[in-house]
Amino acid sequence: MTNLAQTTTLAVEESGDGGLELLLPATPELIAGVIAFALVFFFIRLWVLPAINESLENRQKAIGGRMQEAEKAKADAEKLRADYEAQLAEAQAEKTRMIDAARAEADAVKADLVAKAEAQAAEILDKARADATSEKARVMADAQREVANLTVDLAEKVVGNNLDRQTQLGLVERYIAELER
Repeated sequence: MTNLAQTTTLAVEESGDGGLELLLPATPELIAGVIAFALVFFFIRLWVLPAINESLENRQKAIGGRMQEAEKAKADAEKLRADYEAQLAEAQAEKTRMIDAARAEADAVKADLVAKAEAQAAEILDKARADATSEKARVMADAQREVANLTVDLAEKVVGNNLDRQTQLGLVERYIAELER
């Protein structure tokens, strides 16, 4: 190791610049490097940068297009949701309307049935009253005839003679008619 340290010390002492040549390349190499760098930079700027810029622009356009498509899809989804909600509200309103119509129809049918039942009941009652009145009249007529016959028979037995039956019936009927008043 000491040998290496002595060699390095000798090399530094022989060059009078203090080792600056070790850090900087030789001037022809420096010029060739700068020219090579300028050529590479020129070709990169001429062909590579436009291709990279074009690629970036295409990517940016694609991303922008996808964002627009996403916004459009979102807007379409919102529209579909709004349409669905409108249809749902319309269906709900239709259901309510149908239920109300069914109730109204049921009430109308019920009212009609009640009216028919009341009309039938009134008809049956009127018929029963008419039947009762006619039956009463028939019974009264039968009773009148029977009373008249019994009265004539009784009068014949009391008087002992045969009375004119037609005259006697007329008298009894007149008497019964006076009683009815």
